[in-house]
Amino acid sequence: MNCSLIITTYNWPEALELTLKTAVKQSVQPNEIIIADDGSAKDTKLLVNAFSKKTSVPIVHSWQEDDGFRLSKSRNFAIAKAKYEYVIVVDGDMLLHRDFIKDHKKCAKISVYIQGSRALLQPEFSKNILRTKEIKWPSIFSNNVKNKLNSLRIPFLSAIFCKKYNKNMRRIRGCNFSLFKEDIIKINGFNEEFTTWGKEDSEFVQRLFNAGIYRRNLKFSALQYHLYHKEGSNNNNNNISILNNTIDNSLTWCKYGINQYLEN
Repeated sequence: MNCSLIITTYNWPEALELTLKTAVKQSVQPNEIIIADDGSAKDTKLLVNAFSKKTSVPIVHSWQEDDGFRLSKSRNFAIAKAKYEYVIVVDGDMLLHRDFIKDHKKCAKISVYIQGSRALLQPEFSKNILRTKEIKWPSIFSNNVKNKLNSLRIPFLSAIFCKKYNKNMRRIRGCNFSLFKEDIIKINGFNEEFTTWGKEDSEFVQRLFNAGIYRRNLKFSALQYHLYHKEGSNNNNNNISILNNTIDNSLTWCKYGINQYLEN
C-alpha cells in the first residue's frame, strides 16, 4: 500500500524543518510528502525547495494565498493532489518517531479513520530543539514531556487497541490521523465554512461517522512529539454551530469541500 504524507504549515519554517527531518528518516518511507501551506511567506518555499534536493522522497509544496485561517481549504487542496491511495496527515510542528509511517500503515483499513495521539514537549525543551535544529527525543524519566504515556511505543499493546472499532468523538486531533483517500472524497473532505480555528477536525470526523466510517485508535504507536507553542481557544460560537448542525442533521457531505480541486 502506497501513502502520501500531508504536513500542514503556516509561517513557522523553523518547526517545519524539524518535522521534515523526521519525515524523511522513516523506517518505512512515505511515497510522497505534500506541504499543505495556508499562505506562508517565501522562507517556507525556500525551505521546501532546499529540502527537496536532500531526499529521494518527492516533496510537493501545495501553497495558497494568505487570506486568513483556511486550514480546511489547504488540507483539501493538498489531499486532492495526493497521488497515492492512503493519506496520513500531521501538523508542521511535530517530531515523528522513525516508525510513525510504518505504524499508521499497519493499522490501515478501508472505511476506518485512524486517530493517533501526541506527546507534548515542554517549552524550554522545545526552545532548545528549535535553537540547535537537532532532534532530541525526551526520556520518559525526564520532565521534558508532559503526557508521558503518549511517548511510549509498545507494539503488542498497540495491536490490541487497533483491533477495537468505535465512534467516539473524544480527543479528535487533526495533527495525527490517517485514512484512505476514497473515504475522504466520500464525505467531500474538510468543510471550508470553517474560517477560524476550532472544531473543523471534529466536524470532519462526525461526517465520517455519519457515513458509516469507524474509528480506530493508535495508542502506544505512531508516536509524535509536539513542539510547544501557545494555543488559542477553540470555543468559537460559529464553528460550534456548524458542528452541531452536522450532528443534528446527520450530515455526510459539506457544500464547500475537496470536490472543487479534484480532476474529473
